[in-house]
Amino acid sequence: MLISPRPHRHDVLIAVIGLSGGLLLWAVGLHTQGGRVVAAHQAALVPLAVTAGAELLRRTRPQAALATGTLALVADQLTTGSLATVVMYTDLMYAAVVYGSPVAARRIPVATFLVTVAVSVGFFAWYRTPEALVIAVAAGLVLFVPALTGAGVRNHRDAAEAARLRADQTALLAEMDRVQAVNAERSRMARELHDMVANHLSAIAIHSTAALSIDEPDTSREALGVIRRNSVDGLAEMRRLIGLLRESGANGPPGAAPTLASVDVLVAQAGANSASSGLTVSLDDGRGESGPLPAPVELAAYRIVQEALTNALKHAAPGPVTVRLGRSPTVLTVEVSSVFGDRPGPQVPGSGAGLVGMRERVALLGGTIGAGPGPRGDGVEIWLVRAELPVGERKWHT
Repeated sequence: MLISPRPHRHDVLIAVIGLSGGLLLWAVGLHTQGGRVVAAHQAALVPLAVTAGAELLRRTRPQAALATGTLALVADQLTTGSLATVVMYTDLMYAAVVYGSPVAARRIPVATFLVTVAVSVGFFAWYRTPEALVIAVAAGLVLFVPALTGAGVRNHRDAAEAARLRADQTALLAEMDRVQAVNAERSRMARELHDMVANHLSAIAIHSTAALSIDEPDTSREALGVIRRNSVDGLAEMRRLIGLLRESGANGPPGAAPTLASVDVLVAQAGANSASSGLTVSLDDGRGESGPLPAPVELAAYRIVQEALTNALKHAAPGPVTVRLGRSPTVLTVEVSSVFGDRPGPQVPGSGAGLVGMRERVALLGGTIGAGPGPRGDGVEIWLVRAELPVGERKWHT
C-alpha cells in the first residue's frame, strides 16, 4: 500500500490541539515535575514541539514518529515536563501499532510490556517503598496500555478486512456459479429447441421443395399435408418450450417432457414424413418389461432417436431406417441405422448441431455415443448412431 508523504488532516488536527494544550498548560505554569536537570521553565517547550511535530507523521511514518517521540519523552523527563507531551506520546505509541508494519505491530506490545516490567522492578528495587508502584503504573499507562489498545484495534481491523475479502470472494464465486448455470441452461435450452424444431422444419423444407419441383397435383397435395402436420406439431412443441421458460404458475404447469413410451409415435411420424424420399422407418423395441427408467435417461434417449431420424430424413439414401432399443440391468442401448450414400431429390443442409447436442446429452449422463458409417451384414454400407446410457443409481446432471 502506497502511503502519501503529506500528513493526514486528522493528524494535523491532533498535532495542533496537542501543541495548543501544551502551550496553555505552560502559560498557566502547570508542569508534571520539578527540580530536574534543566530547571528553566521554557525548556519543556522543546520536547512539546518535537512531539507535536511527530504527530504529523503518526499515520504516514508511524515508526519514525514513535522513535522521535521517545527521544522527546526522555528529554521531557529532564525538564519540568508537560502533561501534553506525555499524552501525545501515548497516541504515538497507539498509532505505531495500528498503522505500522505487521512486524512492528507484533513486537511493540511485547517490548513495552518488558520495559514496563523492567521499570517497575528497577524503581521498586531502588526506592524500596510502595510509592514505587505509582511509577510502575504510570509507565504501564504511558507505554503498555496504548500499545495493547492499538493491537486490539488492529486485530479487529484486520479481521474486518479479512471478512470483507471473504465476502468479495464469495460474491465472485457466486457470480461465476451464476454465469456457469446460465450458460448450462442456455446450452440445455438450445439442445431442446434444436431437437424439437429441427425434425419438423426438415420435413417442411423437404416436402415444400418437392412440391415446388414436381408439378403434380397429388404430389403437391401430399406434400402440403405433411407440411401442415409438421407445422402444427412444431407449434405445439414450441408452446411447450415457451411454457418451460415462463414463470412457474403463470399459465399452469408446462407440458410433460417426452419419453420412450411415445417413441412409436415418433417412428410413425418419421415414416410418414420420409415416405416420399424412399425411406421405410421401423422400430425394434427389445427392452422388454424391465421397469421404469430415470427421467433424464428417458428424455435423452427420445431426443437421440428424434435427432437420428431427422438426420436420416435429410441425408439417408433410400432404404430401411431402423430404430433399435435394448435394455440391460445397467445400460439402455439406442441404435438408429440408415443406408449411407447419395440420395436423389431435394435435400436439406445440416450444421452438425444435432450430433453435438446428442454428444452433450450423453456426456451429461456419463454414457457413450458413436456415429459413423459401417458395413451391414449384406454388404450395404450404413450410417449407424449407437448410444449407451447408464440406468443405475447416480446423481443426474441435467
